Amino acid sequence: MRADLRHRHCFPTRPLHTKEKAAARQARWQVGNVAQAGSHSAAGQMTGYLYQCELALLELARHSWEDPAIEVRMEVLDDVEFLYGAAADPHELLQSKHREKAGRLSETGKDVWRSVASWIDALKTLDRLSDGPMPLLRLVTTQIAAENTFLFQLRPGSERSVPDALARMLQVAEAEEPANTADDRKKFADLTPAQRYRLVAAVEINDGSPLMSDLDPTLARTLGIRPGEHARAILDDIKGWWYGVAVESLDKNRERASVTAQELQCRLEEVTDRFAGRNLPITETARRLTAAEIAVYQDDLVVAQMRWVGLKDRTVASYLRDYHYARAQRSKWLRSFKITEEGLEDYDRLLWDEWDHVFTRHTDGLEDDTPEEERQAVGQRVLHDTMDKVADLPARPGSTTERWIGRGAMHSLAGRPRTDDDEDAVGWHPDYPDLCQGHHDEPGDA
Repeated sequence: MRADLRHRHCFPTRPLHTKEKAAARQARWQVGNVAQAGSHSAAGQMTGYLYQCELALLELARHSWEDPAIEVRMEVLDDVEFLYGAAADPHELLQSKHREKAGRLSETGKDVWRSVASWIDALKTLDRLSDGPMPLLRLVTTQIAAENTFLFQLRPGSERSVPDALARMLQVAEAEEPANTADDRKKFADLTPAQRYRLVAAVEINDGSPLMSDLDPTLARTLGIRPGEHARAILDDIKGWWYGVAVESLDKNRERASVTAQELQCRLEEVTDRFAGRNLPITETARRLTAAEIAVYQDDLVVAQMRWVGLKDRTVASYLRDYHYARAQRSKWLRSFKITEEGLEDYDRLLWDEWDHVFTRHTDGLEDDTPEEERQAVGQRVLHDTMDKVADLPARPGSTTERWIGRGAMHSLAGRPRTDDDEDAVGWHPDYPDLCQGHHDEPGDA
């Protein structure tokens, strides 16, 4: 498997809204494609896509009780797949099938045989058809497997019988009808006897799964969300976050390849702690920086922004202390799963909003011919007033934190390289967009 499919994008490095705008465009593109399928089929297809997405969340929550390091991927080798630890190949391949009308799962139907064909293709890609560890092959369906069918015989439990299921499955596969599954059934029949047995032995049918409309209570119980005043809001927040990361993982560029159970648990704790008003841990101590530490940042945009408004060395050093330790603390929160990237992006949006109000208020009266000295003075007021505003803005709503966290995070926004179409850039000098155009650098390492 390609190594880049295992990469997780751990630290936000681009301006605030870039990822979210791309995710929204991707979501609209996917919805549009489904809608084009026709007014009669669009609703059912869309429900199927949403069901797959929410089922992946439910299954990740269920697996998280066993192994917090487990990862889920969507639409790589199968609808949903799970990977354990450092293993390169999936431990489980899952096909999801949602049907609004209750009924029996057909032995000859497309839901079953398309799943089988998909598994055969995936096993060929993994080179697992003939030997090597087999992934669990699960079909999760809202329909019911009738007794005396191979589907019933492949359910988990005491009545499971692989030999009986295999015999019946081959009989169905070799039949002439129905034509709409002939190619998929032939793919199974063309396997060697040993390959067929390996495949069927790995299949598990989970029938009678909850409908899309009934998933929320199951999901809340699996996540451990107790009934109460904020239960609905907590679940809605988790689902909103999940749809965002799902769209990222479905993006053809695959910036996010997978989601771990640790990330899910982190987001859940983040949300529940927010409602409880719990504080994020502070593990950094904001001591005075050495001359060598300050020198690391001298060519960075964060310092240039302060120089453009005429700040002196002592003030620059004071603000760099906030910047240095806030970056280190945010990085520690991410690495230890105390907060998610999305949680920090939400915080950064709040910081940007405070800056925007201050910047607009102070620069609104400037004219094109306003002298540079006055422009610098205005820039200093923008900087200092912004810092006073954001110092009391906690990274987790409803909690409290050290004042240098907000100030340092604000400088991190000012230190991000600016692009031509960047609507979320931050600066102090009234002419910072023009000044930034001539300054190209990468932030120094904290």
